Amino acid sequence: MNTNTIMHGDMPGDKVEINDSHRTKAARILPVLLEKLEPIRAATPHGRAVVCVCGGSGVGKSEIASLLGQALQDGGLGCYVLSGDNYPHRIPAQNDAERLRVFRCGALKGLVGSGLYTEEVKNELLDLQRQDVDCDPAQTAGRPWLEVYQREGRKALAGYLGSDKEQDFAQLSDIISRFKNGAGSIYLKRMGRTPLDLWYDRVDFSDKKVLIIEWTHGNSDGFSGVDLPILLNSTPQETLEHRRSRNRDGGVDHPFTTMVLEIEQRLLESAAHKAAIIVAKNGDLLTYGQYRELMARG
Repeated sequence: MNTNTIMHGDMPGDKVEINDSHRTKAARILPVLLEKLEPIRAATPHGRAVVCVCGGSGVGKSEIASLLGQALQDGGLGCYVLSGDNYPHRIPAQNDAERLRVFRCGALKGLVGSGLYTEEVKNELLDLQRQDVDCDPAQTAGRPWLEVYQREGRKALAGYLGSDKEQDFAQLSDIISRFKNGAGSIYLKRMGRTPLDLWYDRVDFSDKKVLIIEWTHGNSDGFSGVDLPILLNSTPQETLEHRRSRNRDGGVDHPFTTMVLEIEQRLLESAAHKAAIIVAKNGDLLTYGQYRELMARG
């Protein structure tokens, strides 16, 4: 399969770098996916089904979604791969800033509520914020108040990440509903890296029977209509390494990035029970029980 012509997600500028590991996983997923798709499509008036490929970015969901989509297309099932990264409310730089704002506002509110906020603490914290290290666990040594600050900030951030405050789940639910109800074409959002990189393209779905959504939050309860969630298992460290290789926005080694990845990992784990197919890093297909055992071993 020529990786220059293979279909891929519709996020502007996104890269798909397919390797043998991705091909192995896709080859193991495909027969199970085809078997599960048949009764779902047969039960719908337009013979359409929605699949999501979710997981941390280090596990290759973009690449595997591309391979699965191309295999379905080549097998006669028209397919479209949609990138969920087009559907946050804010472009990446603005969303990163909002994440930090949510963290710091929640952290400060919690610190004040704890009774540990003083003029001395205020001045020291402002200095840590200017250095952009206020979320670094290494800075808590000798600063018990900073532990409270970071704990409360983390709780606030966990309430934002992957929620409808961050992601436009309603728009995705509407797209899925239109697709399943037989829409011949749908306007789909495109979001790039700057405020001007925002537009909609009209996409022809007249010959499409499967919609694949590749997205970290593809198995979320925030939106509806996904028939077959596929979870690609990963760890925050694997995700971090993949972000380093892409390095689209810089700062991948920052403690705040690590915090975000850890929270997203917990979101993935909390929704794993809904996955129709779970794939281990080595390509093995797992039951949910096997997945829980694997995660418990760390």
